[in-house]
Amino acid sequence: MYKIIFMGTPKFSVPILEALAAFEQAEVVAVVTQPDRKVGRKKIVTPPPVKQAAIELKLPVWQPEKLSGSEEMEQLLALKPDLIVTAAYGQYVPTKLLQAPPFRAINVHASLLPKYRGAAPIHSAIINGDKKTGITIMYMEKEMDAGNIIAQYSIPITKQDDVGTMFEKLSLLGKDCLIDTLPSIFDQSNESIPQNTEEVTYAPMIHAEQEKIDWTKTAVEIDNMVRGLRPFPGSHTILEGKRFKIWSVEPVEQKATQQPGEIEEIRKDAIVVACGEQTLLALYEIQPSGKQRMKSINYLTGAGSHLKKGTRFGE
Repeated sequence: MYKIIFMGTPKFSVPILEALAAFEQAEVVAVVTQPDRKVGRKKIVTPPPVKQAAIELKLPVWQPEKLSGSEEMEQLLALKPDLIVTAAYGQYVPTKLLQAPPFRAINVHASLLPKYRGAAPIHSAIINGDKKTGITIMYMEKEMDAGNIIAQYSIPITKQDDVGTMFEKLSLLGKDCLIDTLPSIFDQSNESIPQNTEEVTYAPMIHAEQEKIDWTKTAVEIDNMVRGLRPFPGSHTILEGKRFKIWSVEPVEQKATQQPGEIEEIRKDAIVVACGEQTLLALYEIQPSGKQRMKSINYLTGAGSHLKKGTRFGE
């Protein structure tokens, strides 16, 4: 039985951990995840999904605030693992730990490397209008997401997909890809290949300023953005000086007559807004400041009944 240390944090990582725990040739001797954090408006201290899954699987859990130089890292080294597997762990892993196992350390990364190294590859793929994405199994190096590629699997991104659906699809794909790849790692038959450094792109964490809609972009670009930030962290605009979240939209096949950000038309079920290059975007699901997420039809028959052609979104 090979000894594996698994490192991961969000819901994305859970199916991968569960598959490892069921893998007959190996034993998960430790699960490393981020510390419990305060979550939601009520700031309730909540364990990460991987910790919850590990407890259900009766696996030992480590939650160091920082691995480098910690007592926990020495304890992990003392376990003498054969392999380390990471999947969206969200913290720097010291080189000393990466190099300790005889079969090294591998990462399940949610992009087709060398494209989208970094923390937000799924968001970036959708925001940029990519037609496909996938999973890369790679050896880990000191430089982020820069190791040799062991295996890759790809899947399409549809117009109905958002970050939520792609997280789920890629999580399941990552599980299958990892289990298919592990035998070649243990028998050392895989032929890993270096990444093409000329094709490297990055997907850093999403910052607050990226969540604000720029109405001078085309309707298709804004649609990609809304889906690429849904369900988290979400996109927004400004209406009458207050934040106005946008959850569900669809480009409209006609030309705008209004300026970008101005309402072109009020329909029964949607607010149609002018965008860049005379394109139009229908807003079907929104969230006014201080309110719950709702269908536009409900907003327009209530608090939004005053909206009219020419009303402007944005500052």
